Amino acid sequence: MRVGIVGASGYAGGELLRLLANHGKFDPAYIAAGSSAGEEISAIHSHLSSYFGRKFEKTSSKELNSCDLVFMALPHGESASLVSELRSDLKIVDLGADFRLSDPTQWEKYYGGAHAGTWTYGLPELPGQREKIAQSTRVANPGCYATAITLAIAPAITKEAIDSSDIVVVAASGTTGAGRTNKVNLSASEVMNSLTSYKFGGVHQHTPEIEEALGKASGKEVRISFTPILAPMPRGILATVSAKTSLDESSIREIYQKNYADEKFVTLLPKGQLPETSSLIGSNGIQLQLAVDTHTSRLVVSAALDNLGKGAAGQAVQNANLIAGFDESLGLSSMGVGQ
Repeated sequence: MRVGIVGASGYAGGELLRLLANHGKFDPAYIAAGSSAGEEISAIHSHLSSYFGRKFEKTSSKELNSCDLVFMALPHGESASLVSELRSDLKIVDLGADFRLSDPTQWEKYYGGAHAGTWTYGLPELPGQREKIAQSTRVANPGCYATAITLAIAPAITKEAIDSSDIVVVAASGTTGAGRTNKVNLSASEVMNSLTSYKFGGVHQHTPEIEEALGKASGKEVRISFTPILAPMPRGILATVSAKTSLDESSIREIYQKNYADEKFVTLLPKGQLPETSSLIGSNGIQLQLAVDTHTSRLVVSAALDNLGKGAAGQAVQNANLIAGFDESLGLSSMGVGQ
């Protein structure tokens, strides 16, 4: 299939190019990068040796309409205007937030501006979602934090094992999650040897996305209190999710084991082993561990993934595989590159 990538100079765009280079079914024929148009791809993504000699192109709706499938890796708010120029049957996976939310008031509250609409939510491991994705031509790729947190707690909510109205999340992400734009607070001198919270007090934009995805999957009211942390590392997310429960650990572990038994990219680790971000770099996998804090009667779930993998580009390829009719694991692995 002839594939186009828009926003290919960013971190997620670079990871997409790496994955597509060895995919076998997707040919990255059109690679656009807006302000980087005309630059050598390898000048920005020096690790992508198979693209040596190729340059980023200008973003062109004509070129995109000549593709069979398009990945959009643009900043939030930029996909909607471009989509309006594309043919209605073009298969698109949008890595941005433009089409994730159903509620216009939530979009206006957390992002601002007009709500562009709603596409199929691209988290295949949620109940019934894989089939919806496979029947769609337009898919909204979930956010990186949203993927980690949703998959960490979804089985417990759908099986009514927790109080879904009081979920507390603390999650740390590497700096690539903030994009490639130069910012003083993301420079090495500012980030190294330091941890800091940001978007403090429940204002992170993934909050309504998580609540909506979990609410639709379970039919329950879902409320989360989410505190994100900037970690001094390039990539990876480690999320700790907790909620009140009346069940014991073995009962909840059985729920998770049954829920994710057939999932290629979700691993519930053996007791005593905890998720590590370094184990998942370069993969489309997510690792989980759970425990019940008997002192407070709370389920605690730890989740780790690569924010550029399962949190962005890897998941986008997984979704593209589904809407194209391929095996969803084509070109992807649950195993990271290791230390």
